[in-house]
Amino acid sequence: MNGRNSDYRFWQTIVFTTALLLCFITLPSNAAGLLTPADGTLPALELRDHHVSVIVENGYVVTTVEQVFHNPHQQDLEAIYSFPVPAHGAVNEFTMWIDGKPITGEVLEKQEARRVYEEEKQAGRDAGITEKHSYKSFDISVSPVRAGQDTRIRLTYLQTAHLDTGIGRYNYPLEEGGVDEEKLSFWTANDKVTHSFSFDLTLRSAYPVSAIRVPNQPLAQVSQNSNGDWHVHLAKGSTDNEEQGITTEAQQNNAGVVHTLDQDILVYWRMKEGLPGSVDLVTYKPDASKRGTFMMTITPGDDLAPITEGSDWLFILDLSGSMQGKYATLAAGVEKALGKMRPNDRFRLILFNDRAWELTNGYVSATPEAIVNYSQKLNSIQPTNGTDLYAGLKLGLNSLEADRSSAIILVTDGVANVGETAQQHFLELLKTKDVRLFTFIMGNSANRPMLEALAHHSNGFAVSISNSDDIVGKILEASSKVTHQALHGVKLKISGIKVADLTPKDIGSLYRGQQLIVLGHYWGDGEAQVTLEGKISGTPKQYSTHFNFPDTANLHPELERIWAYATIEQMQQQIEDFGEDADTKQAITDLAVEHSLVTDYTSMLVLRDEVFEARGIDRNNRDRVATEQQAQDQRATQPVQSYNVDKDQPMYNNTPRATYSGGGSGGSFGGVWTLGLLLLLLRRFKAQ
Repeated sequence: MNGRNSDYRFWQTIVFTTALLLCFITLPSNAAGLLTPADGTLPALELRDHHVSVIVENGYVVTTVEQVFHNPHQQDLEAIYSFPVPAHGAVNEFTMWIDGKPITGEVLEKQEARRVYEEEKQAGRDAGITEKHSYKSFDISVSPVRAGQDTRIRLTYLQTAHLDTGIGRYNYPLEEGGVDEEKLSFWTANDKVTHSFSFDLTLRSAYPVSAIRVPNQPLAQVSQNSNGDWHVHLAKGSTDNEEQGITTEAQQNNAGVVHTLDQDILVYWRMKEGLPGSVDLVTYKPDASKRGTFMMTITPGDDLAPITEGSDWLFILDLSGSMQGKYATLAAGVEKALGKMRPNDRFRLILFNDRAWELTNGYVSATPEAIVNYSQKLNSIQPTNGTDLYAGLKLGLNSLEADRSSAIILVTDGVANVGETAQQHFLELLKTKDVRLFTFIMGNSANRPMLEALAHHSNGFAVSISNSDDIVGKILEASSKVTHQALHGVKLKISGIKVADLTPKDIGSLYRGQQLIVLGHYWGDGEAQVTLEGKISGTPKQYSTHFNFPDTANLHPELERIWAYATIEQMQQQIEDFGEDADTKQAITDLAVEHSLVTDYTSMLVLRDEVFEARGIDRNNRDRVATEQQAQDQRATQPVQSYNVDKDQPMYNNTPRATYSGGGSGGSFGGVWTLGLLLLLLRRFKAQ
């Protein structure tokens, strides 16, 4: 360590930036939409209406999507609608209108649900199914859409709502990244909405919100009502536009089209500065004698000190064929990054497609001459062939020098398709070095489960990025983490009340401004002692507070499903890490059926009421949805309730929260992405 900071252990850091340098421009991608066979054997249906309603409150989000499919042809047809899987989104309702009556779907084992759907389709009876295809997409199939008629459906999914350095973010995913080549070769997607489109988001926060931003949506209207609730409204369509005097670009350029589902819709909100660190507790326990479900959100105070030590920089760059059209931007970004380094910094460049090699010969001092020389070499290379992500990462890890603090920047689309692709082998590779992995997950179809797993297993963190994001803000958020100390080896202890089934089981590390959301079950009621502990630069650190768990609580039935899906994702991660086993698969299936959730092993099926009855399928989800909708209606009529529970004994001693400070024009709330800001990410990392 050259005698510096001998009481600390320097660690090598991987900054695993999935398509990070591709963020400088908005890239074309496939979109959500109606699927038709690519060979044109069937006529295309219309997506007439697409309406989205989002409620953000009490630490979680409820997204409801209503769609109307229209069949302009003289034959009955099947509609298949596909959209990207939302990050950690749990589908809890699929409702289809049959004979003018809404019928809510029920969850069955995946193969059984598909078998029943096909039987009903062949019989010509109304049926619908929602299926999940790994991390890539949710597909909704409806049969039949009657000749010359409409079919209406509704889909609802749940997610937790995280804050990061005082910034909240919601993404309605529509951009499908096009990584499923087999699917793309078979289907063509029609992403046009022909009659009306709307997006409405309501943010209800007991903590004051200072601003809301909707990037890349100039028609979005943001307002605040007298209760402090915020509302985002975006609408396109003949009726709405006539009222507003608006003619959409789509209407001008493509008659009969009001909106195209090819761009994610992002909403950011910024909390008021100066708010203290806090602990919030939301519960659901309708029966005092039975177990309840809780969601505890710990928002830390800003007590993690900055890091000043330097590192070497190792760039691992993807030169596969998927980078065509993007590589020039990648090379320009690397050149800018190198230009921001100090003369005593060093760098090396490793490239990979279906093999890996080094462009530099060991580390090179970041002199102006070296930067010009290697920038020219980068610009002269053309991307081609497949993506051997494993080979690039392995060569990069082998290039580290044990006695120096290093940063590795891996630029890729995150989908390994050549060489080693098994997630378990990536994890084994990471174990060979003392590294931390920081993951930027770019696009809705990147292999998010694998990238998040790699980050988690190395005690790093993962950040999702959309083409529609304010990239400058996302990078600045991340840079504030890697330039500050972190709390490692984190453990949460709850005593004084019986709790079980906590998720996440293994917390790992917490970085500056990063919330911790813990879900679990509890029994009884009364005061609990809650302690959060870990180490900062090897020194033990402890935070504690105490508060009451209620004996009954009825306003948040969604928590049961949010807990169940988080637990399912944890079990699914075990399968991805170590391979599928019958017991874990069955445990996921049982939990998904019990809580009516769509997973890799279960699907949601809509049938006529009499068919449900004839087949002996219980209507558990119908009843659960009714309970959730009743609670949502009740919450909507009440003032926003505070669930802050550590006021009497603040866990962070009233230390203000870490907040985002973009400077200038406001980062996530204004400003333009510049390549030089990449270096805000590539700062100095030190042993924790």
